Amino acid sequence: MKRTYKEKRKNKHIIAVIGLIFAMCIGSGMFGMSGTAATASQMNAKTPLARHGRLSVKGVDLVDQSQKKFQLRGVSTHGINWDVGSPYVNEAAFRTLRDDWGVNAIRLAMYTSEYNGYCSGGDKKALRTKVEEGVQYATKLGMYVIIDWHILSDGNPKQHIKEAKRFFATMAAKYKKQKNVLYEICNEPNECSWKTIRSYAQSVTKVIRKKDAKAIVIVGTPTWSQLGSDGTHVEVADSPLKNVKNVMYSLHFYANEWSHNKYLPAKLDLARKKGIPVIVTEFGMTAASGNGAISTSSTSRWLTRLDKRNVSYFCWSLSNKNESSALLRPGCKKTGAWTKKDLSKAGQYIRKKYRQRR
Repeated sequence: MKRTYKEKRKNKHIIAVIGLIFAMCIGSGMFGMSGTAATASQMNAKTPLARHGRLSVKGVDLVDQSQKKFQLRGVSTHGINWDVGSPYVNEAAFRTLRDDWGVNAIRLAMYTSEYNGYCSGGDKKALRTKVEEGVQYATKLGMYVIIDWHILSDGNPKQHIKEAKRFFATMAAKYKKQKNVLYEICNEPNECSWKTIRSYAQSVTKVIRKKDAKAIVIVGTPTWSQLGSDGTHVEVADSPLKNVKNVMYSLHFYANEWSHNKYLPAKLDLARKKGIPVIVTEFGMTAASGNGAISTSSTSRWLTRLDKRNVSYFCWSLSNKNESSALLRPGCKKTGAWTKKDLSKAGQYIRKKYRQRR
């Protein structure tokens, strides 16, 4: 059918509008793994930090600047001391996690006693610089960030308490005006009592508070952060730190670990019943070793449980290490802008679950 000039002009206008809408969808990431076409000002206006501001602890809950319940859904690096963790402390990686996965926080894991650890011969200045770079990237992207004093083989946090005090005094002085930095002062205490850990925590928290009165401090708990010395002990809930504000207590679980599924859900509920704010600063889909089979069913139950209770969580780990808990496929060379084929089985699952909640 022959069309008039006006009809042709109208059709061209419609096509142009459709094209503009399509381009906007592409820019927002609706048709791809990650969208990068949006302007920086548009993205920054919508960042987690821009929307929620400084976080604080109210009762058992993490709340935002409006005193509304808020949940961190984050990813932990592997050890930034090593090449399985350090390369992923970059802006492209964090941007991909934010824009594609729906991650709103990063945990920077700095080992203390392992090879090249901060207290075992590692380059202290270089490690502090790497932490500062991580905070810089997270801040630029409007994300929250945990600075993690990642004790493990050292077990008793008092073993390096002098170094811990100096480190956190430096960090707290540097970031006292920022609203997005949290401090995890002992990753997984083990082979020591809650009394010892609590004494350490009281001391280090005081050091931080001299520089920063408001930042959230996260305290590790006995038996690799399981809220007590064994499956049934609940001494953290029975005897928390005294006269402190904006302090949370860490719980770590691995979804394919029988004892974690058996005992930890009840310990979490008891702690909250007693008014103890809990945060899961580390979880994995595997056994506690970080290797072996992954359990999607147990992971799903755990994340559903935490979502219902407004408990924040961080998945281990952002790495291409040849182990089941790593979120990237072994041999993946990309350090950001990953596609589905770059992700491990665990990475694909976690990305899917996080995207459902973003």
